[in-house]
Parts: sequence; structure tokens; C-alpha cells
Amino acid sequence: MLKIAVCDDEKFYRDKLKELLNKYLSDHQLDSSIEIYCSGEEFLAQSENSVKYDIVFMDINMDQTDGIETAKKIRAFHTNTYIVFVTAFIKYVLDGYKVDAVRYIMKDVLNTAIPECMDAILRKMEIRQVSFSFMEGEKKLYTDNLLYVESEKHKLIFLYQEKNLTVYHMYEKLDHIEKKLIPYGFLRIHKSYLVNMRHIYRINNYVVELSTGEELPVPRIRYQAVKQKFVEYKGLL
Repeated sequence: MLKIAVCDDEKFYRDKLKELLNKYLSDHQLDSSIEIYCSGEEFLAQSENSVKYDIVFMDINMDQTDGIETAKKIRAFHTNTYIVFVTAFIKYVLDGYKVDAVRYIMKDVLNTAIPECMDAILRKMEIRQVSFSFMEGEKKLYTDNLLYVESEKHKLIFLYQEKNLTVYHMYEKLDHIEKKLIPYGFLRIHKSYLVNMRHIYRINNYVVELSTGEELPVPRIRYQAVKQKFVEYKGLL
């Protein structure tokens, strides 16, 4: 299910955004939910909101906690949420890009901008989805949300971050999964670990520290090569 939030302190635009999004989602037969928030404070009052939504449509110019500050709090959780800023003021556009906003939409062109915006986001989502045949069943995962894959004996363990951390299992060789995931920024740091570089906080003293705080070992023989790959990846972001 596609989870969407709308955060705007003006009722007219909250209703307008919800109407346009519902029409788009219905026309494309997408299973989805839309939740509405009247302020940045209301949105942030539930800490899980920072990682809960696939897409957030956020007004920039709100009282107290504005859209930029709210978006910074979202990004502080290393979330992969697509943030779309909706505003009547073009002067804020550069601030929006500082928090990696995927789109910046003017309120006077919502009718035409929302369908184009949703088309672009869904294309990005599709590119970053990979299907796997797990013991739990066939699943299509967003690669950005996959923290790492661990090999344990003859079984692979996938650590996947949704609202909560989810674990999937399959019987497969890590070498095969490595070939599948390398194009999405994954790095083999150990014979037993394939890690999403998006979630690496730092590499130091033969340890990879993830954004979650978890630490994974890097053998001495791989250490310099792993550090070099990570530096190259960060340079390409």
C-alpha cells in the first residue's frame, strides 16, 4: 500500500490536495491511504511519521514549525520518504532542495502539477523495487529500505526497514544476491554481509557503523577496498 501524508495549515489546500490525489490514485487503481495534518507540530507529534510515509506533500510557509523544519526532522531519521513542497512563494525553492525535496509545486497550478509529480515519483519507486522469493512468500522491496543481507549457514537474512524493522529469509547464495543488488549501491563488506551504502554512517577500525547504530565487522583483508568503495559512493551522491 502507498502511504501518503498531506501537511498544510490551510483547509482549502488540504482538501484540494486530497481531492486531486484521490482522483489520481483511483484513476491508476493504486492501493493507498492518505492522512491529513494541519501543522508541522501535529505531523511530528507522532515520531513514527518520520519513517511511516512513502510521500509527504508539505506546505512550506506554516506557523511555528514550518515545512522546512518539519522536513529536516524527517530527514534526520535517514528516511527515504519523497518530500514534495507545496507553496505560494517561489522564494523558498532553494531551501527545499537542502532537504532533498523531490518536487516543488506552486499552489496556483495544483491541477496540472499533481499528476505530473505523482507520475515522476512512481517511476522512481518502480526503478528502486526488486522482487524476491522469500520463505515468507514473494515480496517486492524498495532497495533504499533494505539495510543489509546476512548469510548464515545456507540461509540469507534480509533486514528491511518499514514502519518497524522486518526480517525476511531465503535459501540462496549471497553471491547471487550480490549481483542483483550491486546496481543499487550495495557493498560486500564481509563474506557474510552485503550492506546498503545508503545506510552506512561511517567506517572505522574495521567496523561499519549503520545509521541504525548497529555495527558490522570488516575483515582486515577487505578493509581498504571497502573504505575506498564507500568514499567513491559518497562522492557520487
